[in-house]
Amino acid sequence: MKIFNALRAKFQTRDIPKTPRGRFNALLRREKGNTAKVAERLGVSRRQVQRLVKGERKIENSKPETLGRLESEVRKDHQPRVTAKAQKEAQERGLVIETRAAVGFTSDAGTTDDPRMRRLTEEVPPELIPEVFEAMRNGDEAKLNELAAKAVSPYFYTPGTAANEDELGIELTDIDYVEFDFRG
Repeated sequence: MKIFNALRAKFQTRDIPKTPRGRFNALLRREKGNTAKVAERLGVSRRQVQRLVKGERKIENSKPETLGRLESEVRKDHQPRVTAKAQKEAQERGLVIETRAAVGFTSDAGTTDDPRMRRLTEEVPPELIPEVFEAMRNGDEAKLNELAAKAVSPYFYTPGTAANEDELGIELTDIDYVEFDFRG
């Protein structure tokens, strides 16, 4: 969650609601009170959402899967204008990642180098910036880790050479810290 938290700290001004009830109300507001759309997004019945709205059931007593979906759905819609503005600025100015993490390599034959702690500062390629923000909106930590590894990979190989990204997989593990900032 370090990469996700670093992005959120840089590009969002406030957190999602802390309580399940607050998150449910935020989702309900986002869908303008349409219980059918809320039910579809949560993967539950419309009647269950109606009971939650009326107060016949407590959202806190829902299944853990439902609470997890609730959090991810609220996170997707959280501060869309702030995130869009940050993404536009990142596209225009560029985005830089700074991290201290264990960096290792994998290949078809297996691991070619033991992971070592390294401090790296690299520019995120412009074509990856939309993917970074999409993964942030979806809360996809695995995708963010993969994109961060792609961003720092030019440090380890020269693009267009025999040892390219397809043959040499770079992995970031044991992330000590990670920060994102605009270039310039």
